[in-house]
Amino acid sequence: MYSIIDIETTGNGIMGNKITEISIFNFDGEEIVDEFTSLVNPECEIPHFITGLTGIDDSMVRNAPKWHEIGAKVLEMTQDTIFVAHSVNFDYNVIKNEFKDLGIPYIRKKLCTVRLSRKLIPGLNSYSLGKLCTALNIPLTDRHRARGDAHATVLLFKKLMIAEGADSVFQTFLNSRSQEATLPPGLPKEVFEKLPNATGVYYFKDENGSIIYIGKAIDIKKRVLGHFYNKSNKENLLCKATHDIDYELSGSELIALLMESDAIKQHYPKYNSSQKRNSQEFAIFSYEDRNGILHLAYNNLKMVTDPICTFNNITECRSFLEEMCESSLLCPKFCHLQENTESCSHYSLSSCEGICREKEPLSAYNVKVKRAIEVVKNKNQDIMIIEKGRQFNEEAFVLITAGQYRGFGFIEKNQQITTLEDLENFLERKKENIDTIRIISWYLRKFPRKTAPIPHTTL
Repeated sequence: MYSIIDIETTGNGIMGNKITEISIFNFDGEEIVDEFTSLVNPECEIPHFITGLTGIDDSMVRNAPKWHEIGAKVLEMTQDTIFVAHSVNFDYNVIKNEFKDLGIPYIRKKLCTVRLSRKLIPGLNSYSLGKLCTALNIPLTDRHRARGDAHATVLLFKKLMIAEGADSVFQTFLNSRSQEATLPPGLPKEVFEKLPNATGVYYFKDENGSIIYIGKAIDIKKRVLGHFYNKSNKENLLCKATHDIDYELSGSELIALLMESDAIKQHYPKYNSSQKRNSQEFAIFSYEDRNGILHLAYNNLKMVTDPICTFNNITECRSFLEEMCESSLLCPKFCHLQENTESCSHYSLSSCEGICREKEPLSAYNVKVKRAIEVVKNKNQDIMIIEKGRQFNEEAFVLITAGQYRGFGFIEKNQQITTLEDLENFLERKKENIDTIRIISWYLRKFPRKTAPIPHTTL
């Protein structure tokens, strides 16, 4: 037995999406044996754009039953049936969350008529319900109303059941190990199956082949599947728009991060928010006060003109500044680790040699500050970061000269590299920006031993 279902909702996102209308047709494979259709009071306002689409407004649902009043009927009709819908994950997850709010678990086997149609009726330009009905001469009345769309889905489902190869396709889709019900409706299973369990960058593409999301992962296939299981509104919209997935291997997380950052800035994908928002990184900088004392301080990176080093967050920034202060015998007060005090009395740092109490010469203290800055700035002026490559006989490298990120590349392990010029044949040149500075700074602090010196030759 199949329960063929369509719902209309308030459109406020999967976790906040409330049902305004539901229609269920119980179908035994040959004919409709039961039907239930009802408006539903969502107990919240219906947005104007949703009313424009469905025709359902607040006045229509004001006296309609609430979900808890019809939930028992829905449970009864779908008990021991297969849940069928066009883009099934949307309808199924909204209903599942409505029951979750009532403290009732809801688990049913699922079939998606979009995915079934793509498999059994290949070659169509569109698999939207309206376009399918037009192509297959299926009558569709009351479009974007639950009963009209559900009844059209019943007629579509009938055609799919008698299509060539339907038995094996249905059996495959209902297999408990099959991921057909999990994958986005527009994404062929073969595309997902070809994704590797390897480190790299992946690209979600829409039906026109445009990149709409870029991500990086230690395990590409596992991470992509995580998008499909995530039921947030953003992920639901992304998955519904995804028709293809491409990828590039990187071999290591560092190269993947750099590839992802570069690709996001190149393509500016619709569904990427990371690295498109204003940055909130922090930086350490220096300045001289009216008494001639050199200070070390920290602030939002956007407010710093000449950063000594950058950090992902304020906690990491303060922690590094404390290390600088202690190792170089600086004053916590003049490193701005202690404010509004005459002299320093930091709870954990006792490195100060008396500049705040006029017991240390100003010139001697300023020399220590300059040396501390030089140590940080010169530590990674001309280096290669060495990482594992995309295959066993390959290594990856990230090149930094004069303290600036130049790009990355891949080299076979038996390749002889004796000068900086030798690397040019393998280097993919990239531009340094706030995000690459952040990524590389994080990496060098976390893995300081994965570096190698290079000859000091200008590219």
